[in-house]
Amino acid sequence: MIDLRERLDKLPDKPGVYIMKNELDEIIYVGKAKSLRKRVRQYFGSYGKSSKKVASMVSKIHDFEYIIVENEVESLVLESNLIKDNLPKYNILLRDDKQYPYIKITNERFPRVMKTRRILKDGAKYFGPYPDVFAVNDSIETFNRLYPLRTCNLNLEKVEEKNYRPCLNYHIGKCIGPCIGNVDEEKYNEMVDDVLDFLRSSNTKLLDKLEKKMYEYSERLDFENAADFRDRIKNLEYLKERQLISDPQARDDKDIIALAKGIDEVLIQIFFFRNGKIVGREHYMIRDYFNESYSEIFASFIKQFYIGASYIPKEIIIEEEPVDVSLLEDWLSSKREGKVTITTPIKGNKKELIRMVKRNALDMIEKYGDKYKKRAESNKRALEDIRDLIGLDETPIRIEAYDISNISGVESVGSMVVFENGDSKKSDYRKFRIKTVVGPDDYSSLKEVLRRRFKRGVDEKKKSKKTSFSNFPDLIMMDGGKGQVNAAREVLAELNINIPISGLVKDDFHTTRGIIYNNEEFNIELNSRAYKMIYRIQEEAHRFAINYHRSLRSKTMFKSELDDIKGIGPTRKNKLLKHFKSIEKIKNASVEELLEVDSMDKRSAESLYNHFRVKS
Repeated sequence: MIDLRERLDKLPDKPGVYIMKNELDEIIYVGKAKSLRKRVRQYFGSYGKSSKKVASMVSKIHDFEYIIVENEVESLVLESNLIKDNLPKYNILLRDDKQYPYIKITNERFPRVMKTRRILKDGAKYFGPYPDVFAVNDSIETFNRLYPLRTCNLNLEKVEEKNYRPCLNYHIGKCIGPCIGNVDEEKYNEMVDDVLDFLRSSNTKLLDKLEKKMYEYSERLDFENAADFRDRIKNLEYLKERQLISDPQARDDKDIIALAKGIDEVLIQIFFFRNGKIVGREHYMIRDYFNESYSEIFASFIKQFYIGASYIPKEIIIEEEPVDVSLLEDWLSSKREGKVTITTPIKGNKKELIRMVKRNALDMIEKYGDKYKKRAESNKRALEDIRDLIGLDETPIRIEAYDISNISGVESVGSMVVFENGDSKKSDYRKFRIKTVVGPDDYSSLKEVLRRRFKRGVDEKKKSKKTSFSNFPDLIMMDGGKGQVNAAREVLAELNINIPISGLVKDDFHTTRGIIYNNEEFNIELNSRAYKMIYRIQEEAHRFAINYHRSLRSKTMFKSELDDIKGIGPTRKNKLLKHFKSIEKIKNASVEELLEVDSMDKRSAESLYNHFRVKS
């Protein structure tokens, strides 16, 4: 059981995002905090009982993690990204993706400054997202007050050949009128560059100009206008706060890697950016008895991490250049079948990203280094106990566990979870949708899963491809007894593969009581290290299969026989269900009753009527 109190005592007094998880390791809530220490601790005090919703959530918190960021703006945007990607149960979920606006500088002759909530591949420059819509609107208005830029959407690519009639903004001095063709384009672009420089945080020219105007009004005792400029300066400064956790300019995927050193171990933290957003992170502990250099450690990590990775991004941003960097780039590029760059930034936004990941690595090793070390020792002893219990020749380093999930044979799925050195390796997890088995036949479903998994592994070994499939386990665990084990043996025998296979025996209360190996049952003490390890692996395989099955069920919840009938599309299907309330009533309806449904014509009604009569 995780000691939450001990974890709470080690929380940093820094801004960030906290992630609450339940017993199944599912994210149930994501929140932001000015101080992680103060905010997270509140949930386990009086605030945790402040409402039914909060009390219900707190009762289900089994673990939590957090990400340290630079300021509250970063935490707010990161919170939004994580909520959209994970849809936690206890967060308020918006059904669209239009939460925070961006400032857009258009890619056209005589560019415009405008607000948008969509990022398009149109060559424009995007800045944001910004949590405060008012600040965005006010800032764009400020830009337009300081610089007479156009706001219209006229096509001015060939304005010399086709002049337009100027609008009101031109006549009142709010636009220099590029539409009439009498404009110095270089001077116009200089104004746009001032706005761009400000949004890139490279200078304060625009703020200096506003501040000068504020003091001018103040000296004239025109405090109303002075206050207006003061507020505009405040909103512009708000936009200038660095937002590292969301980068709309960098649409390419990238991984950011940094490390923190302990006494004889190293913690490597890797953040995954996809489409400009943090979508996840992982950390790894590495033994460092000989005090290796950063460049050696990073080179070893890259080789071990990406050798079995199912996806490699275009760019890997790393704290220090690894040894043989050119060789690593060539190797990663061949695996990706596209150019991969390893970057070691010395300044700019990428350097700030490295600093953020480094902060999180340092925090983690400072607080949990001893804990991970103890866990690694405990895992090692548990694996050795499993080896001795069933009589394996060597301690299993990689264990793969398989499970099948279905409801009466509907939407059968298989799961493969992987544990290495006693810890789950989620990057190697795989899901299988059963294709060849009809009905609730777990043995045949297991055979299909194993055949697909190991046949692909054999094929990739022949091609000398290093992937998670070509990396075979030292031990296979089946969620079941002799029947499941024998089914697995048949498949491996077909493929001439020799891997130890064990099964898990359950008692009348569906609790694991022992392990089967070579047709012999070995009882396990419930409080032993071996039992706890086996139980964790079994529960993880079960959880992963159920979650996949649940996701498929949710997608096909409204799928029915109506989808297979000619003339019945999604709109008519929904109207039929709304009208009759159930499939059974639709089956029993006459043609006349079917025609009562809005949008139903006679041909479709007859097709539907005949379909169910022929089937019955």
